[in-house]
Amino acid sequence: MTRSEVNELVEWAACEGWNPGLHDADAFWETDPDAFIAATYHGNLIGGGAISAYEKTFGFMGFFIIRPEFRGKGHGNVLWHARRDRLRSRLETNACIGLDGVFEMQNYYAKGGFVFSHRNIRFHAEIPENYQSRPSNDTHIVPLSSVLLEEIEAYDRSCFPARRRTFLKTWITLPDSLALGYKYDEELKGYGIVRRCKNGCKLGPLFADNARIAELLFGRLALFAAGGPLYLDVPENNPDAMTFAQRHNMTSVFGCARMYLGSPPVVAHERIFGITTFELG
Repeated sequence: MTRSEVNELVEWAACEGWNPGLHDADAFWETDPDAFIAATYHGNLIGGGAISAYEKTFGFMGFFIIRPEFRGKGHGNVLWHARRDRLRSRLETNACIGLDGVFEMQNYYAKGGFVFSHRNIRFHAEIPENYQSRPSNDTHIVPLSSVLLEEIEAYDRSCFPARRRTFLKTWITLPDSLALGYKYDEELKGYGIVRRCKNGCKLGPLFADNARIAELLFGRLALFAAGGPLYLDVPENNPDAMTFAQRHNMTSVFGCARMYLGSPPVVAHERIFGITTFELG
């Protein structure tokens, strides 16, 4: 896809109710411009999707859209298999590929070799205008810009199947966002990023050593969303994360099945209180 076609895909995603971040396209393109595959019909863009490759050791399929008037005609099937096979060619042999698929497509992805791992549930909360985090003066919470990228990358790698340095460099410096870390004894113990979207804000990722640290980061990051909705995509295979969402009276509004082609990656699931994105993993 061209850069302008990616912008068009993001607008389609907004129409589908996926609520992309205001600057998501910039971060996605910067991460892997070769990841975006277009489907055209008589020279017109009718669909697209991402096949992001991380270090050739992990891939992720996301952002899969076919224009409504072209659905049910086999175009999506051709595009999906072309993306899967092309992503395989971009990775090492037997590298794992992940995706977050809507529940009604789970059987379709299973036919393509993907095996269900767990559900990622999108939760919603309305953050009041007068919201206050408690405690508001925790000195362990620091701007993520003050933390060495190598330290952020190392912590992120415990929660994500591969290093994604290029993505992180862009994601933690997005306009209209707030990125915070939690440091204790000079060590990073968690971090989170909240960004403005078409509707409200999304928080992702939210990684932390434990629920207490996640709670502290969430409280400070939620200030950024005060006066509007905040969305957090919570992995169901972390019970503490699900309890966390319930404790904040968050409402489930959407969900995806996390599935893998190949051996599932080994990550610290207990640290993942909110995944990064449904589009790039």
